[in-house]
Amino acid sequence: MGPPSSSGFYVSRTVAVLLAGLAAALLLALAVLAALYGQCARDPSSEMQHRGGPGAAPVQPRKQKEQPPTPKPGPARKPAVAATPSDWRPPGPWDQLRLPPWLVPLHYELELWPRLQPDQLSAPALRFTGRVNITVRCIVSTARLLLHSLLLDCDSAEVRGPLSPVTGDATIGRVPVNDVWFALDMEYMVLELGEALQPGSRYKLQLSFSGPVYQDTWEGLFLNLYTDQGERRALLASHMEPTFARYVFPCFDEPALKATFSITIIHHSSYVALSNMPRLGQSEKEDVNGSKWTVTTFYTTPLMPTYLVAFAICDCDHVNRTERGQEISIWARKDAIANGYADFALNITGPIFSFLEDLFNISYPLPKTDIIALPTFDKRAMENWGLLMFDESLLLLQPEDQLTEKKTVISSIVSHEIGHQWFGNMVTMAWWNDLWLNEGFASYFEFEIINHFNPKFPRNEVFFTNILYGVLKEDHALVFRAVSMKAENFTETGEINEIFDLFTYNKGASMARMLSSFLSESLFISALKSYLKIFSFSNAEQDDLWRHFQMAIDDQGKILLPATVKSIMDSWTHQSGFPVITLNVSTGVMKQEPFYLGKVKNQTLLTHNDTWIVPILWIKNGTTQSLVWLDNSSKVFPEMQVSDSEHDWVILNLNMTGYYRVNYDKLGWKKLNQQLEKDPKAIPVIHRLQLIDDAFSLSKNNYIEIETALDLTKYLAEEDEIIVWHAVLLNLVTRDLISNVNNYDIYPLLKKYLLKRLMSIWNTYSTIIRENVATLQDDYLALMSLEELFRTACWLGLEDCLQLSKELFRNWVTHPENEIPYPIRNVILCYGIALGNEKEWDFLLSIYNNKTKEEERMQLAYAMGCSKDPWILNRYMEYAIATSPFTFNETNIIQVVAESEVGRYIAKDFLVNNWQAVSERYGAQSLVTLIDIIGRTISTDSQIMEMQQFCSNVLEEHQRLSIHAKLQTIKQENLEKKKRNARITAWLRENT
Repeated sequence: MGPPSSSGFYVSRTVAVLLAGLAAALLLALAVLAALYGQCARDPSSEMQHRGGPGAAPVQPRKQKEQPPTPKPGPARKPAVAATPSDWRPPGPWDQLRLPPWLVPLHYELELWPRLQPDQLSAPALRFTGRVNITVRCIVSTARLLLHSLLLDCDSAEVRGPLSPVTGDATIGRVPVNDVWFALDMEYMVLELGEALQPGSRYKLQLSFSGPVYQDTWEGLFLNLYTDQGERRALLASHMEPTFARYVFPCFDEPALKATFSITIIHHSSYVALSNMPRLGQSEKEDVNGSKWTVTTFYTTPLMPTYLVAFAICDCDHVNRTERGQEISIWARKDAIANGYADFALNITGPIFSFLEDLFNISYPLPKTDIIALPTFDKRAMENWGLLMFDESLLLLQPEDQLTEKKTVISSIVSHEIGHQWFGNMVTMAWWNDLWLNEGFASYFEFEIINHFNPKFPRNEVFFTNILYGVLKEDHALVFRAVSMKAENFTETGEINEIFDLFTYNKGASMARMLSSFLSESLFISALKSYLKIFSFSNAEQDDLWRHFQMAIDDQGKILLPATVKSIMDSWTHQSGFPVITLNVSTGVMKQEPFYLGKVKNQTLLTHNDTWIVPILWIKNGTTQSLVWLDNSSKVFPEMQVSDSEHDWVILNLNMTGYYRVNYDKLGWKKLNQQLEKDPKAIPVIHRLQLIDDAFSLSKNNYIEIETALDLTKYLAEEDEIIVWHAVLLNLVTRDLISNVNNYDIYPLLKKYLLKRLMSIWNTYSTIIRENVATLQDDYLALMSLEELFRTACWLGLEDCLQLSKELFRNWVTHPENEIPYPIRNVILCYGIALGNEKEWDFLLSIYNNKTKEEERMQLAYAMGCSKDPWILNRYMEYAIATSPFTFNETNIIQVVAESEVGRYIAKDFLVNNWQAVSERYGAQSLVTLIDIIGRTISTDSQIMEMQQFCSNVLEEHQRLSIHAKLQTIKQENLEKKKRNARITAWLRENT
């Protein structure tokens, strides 16, 4: 799956359904109607005829008992099917998250029939019917079967077998199914059999079922409604990872339970059906109403887990090409295909496949790859074998995207998903606790692939910006989130969804990169070749990967390690956080300690006793040195001592390949600062980035003084790399600092200090914007950094920035065809409104109302919050809560207004006076976010009391307690920031 893109408060559908089921069950019990609860009635039209051998008869429904029945022999009966709440049933395997090891699936014959018709797009509650025959091998004798199923209605259930070992699928007999019931909390379907299955024998489970098609979520089988060629259209697609296959068909929904799949899709003749494999054939089917449907069958898949099963039913067009005999097709809206929007993705896909085939010496095993651009897929992508799915915003490149990071984003995500064809699809983690074996390596190889096709691509700087920066901000010793976790620590299905996060993707990629750096790239790839070959079409655990790296080490004598690969890497993947490595350049003593947020004295001794085995790649005076290892809490490296010479300096963590931050003693920082002021180019760009980011992070969390970090900025007048400036501005001109300028005298000092150093980089890029902005289209680092540079320059009152903003904004207003350059559009729109009046604001509102793309509407909604006129901002919020004639559905407008310096106070008053309307519009929970924003200026008890008084009047008791605690936390944080800003102010006075 593609990298995570959003976060929020999540309540699983399972929990919601379980609560509803419990309530319903209690009411039914009180009414003495439990016997009728959840009956599974067969569709009398019987459109889906049951698959089975001669003489197979559907089992008739019977009444559901309050307790799961005791298995007993007897004639086959159609089971009653109901959810059985946990307090009504005895303890059993249905209380465990993992399936019992009784059965192993071998093959699925899956047929699905969604009732999507092009002339009924507005029909409510679209459903599908289906049937599945699952061939299984019995491992442990059992008269009770568990498989996954959620929110599906079971129409019939039969068990055939044992299957004949001689004639294959011909059945010897039939096993009675006495009852079927559901354990919703763990998402199981339970079949109670009349007799036990025998170990070593094969059986066929035959199930007919029906279920809902979802429209407002992207789980299971879901619907996209969209516009193409001026008409309203619909498509269906599936998303099964991690545990959503059970929403579509009953199955053994765990990654290690691989099987082959023969898939059949029944669909309207005007649609195309796609699945993992090429189409095998088509026929026609007539339903009970006489309507004709197309039946599309597909070739059988290789062994694969249920989460990779995929299908789409669409009215799309496609472009295609052949790469080494493999047909590659990209499907999208017909408008998009006709306009060539899929061409860029098509042209890079084949070469990426070929590169990875050659790199790993393992051919892609499927005969075709379809890639479909879904109109809405929640900014996701999914690596389904043979049918990759993308949100179209992550796959289609339009002409107006040339001045965005879009080309690199598409290249990265396509590379990520194709990387999964080896890491995930071919070799799958044994269970979700080792998800990083899929996502971490796919994320790592994004950069290797892009660098292969573009050797000038600044991969170290981009890896830092896109991967390391984000996860190092979130990770620390007390986060209690290791990359690889114990499977037994998972107790609920929702916990599986939660691990698709920064730690799995970004920290996982960082682990792979660190491993490659200390082994060498050739040894790294050699070990991966062996790992992928041995575990192809199978599953692996983290220790399996370590064994193959150890084998590669043992087969050569050049690279020596201080411990086994397992010992080294387990020290990183089995514990949370990362170390701070501190080098005393006077003595050569190096030590490690865990990184804490807001470190306090003796914290390490009290809460964290583990150490890491740390690879130290380093440079001295610009020359790369030999790898050393810090495998204890401290160690002496005499070669790292520096002399009094101005030319003597040391930097640890070459290219930032190690997952740690670096600190130095005062002399070490002084030497680096001297070198930056004398000749900054002697220190590579990636290390100028590193020094800035490490120093500011360490100062913020009490490892070094803030003055040490600020000293590193003195040289910035000579800094011509915009990505380094980006890091400086993110760390120095923070949102909190901007919010608090009215309370401190820091602003004029900071303005004078920064503008003196900013002018050179500003002149470079403002000239490009004015004269030839197209030259930036392949400069990824500039495209992603320009907005911060322009925002800061304008915020500091740089006259040329304000003038350029006015020019670009007015030129666009007068001549809309003169688009504002995308990289700085947010800044120009904001300052166009801030420097304008009602006329400009109303113009932007009219543009907003005519836009349909959510991203564009969001941009405009935020820009309208930049006004400096209180009455305009107040009117804006009135429009928002009235909702008519303007919708403003993209975001909470009260929050948008509160983000600005002027708007914070207006939003606060508006909130107090209009809470009922705000609550109805955005929900009471929105107050929590608003408190965060408005609270940035709280530093006194009286201010807290004022906010508490308001909250007490509008919130429930439990909400009030939470908000009150939050306000106290905000106050303490603000006081700490105030102290920090006072020290920054004092330093600026001395150095301006």
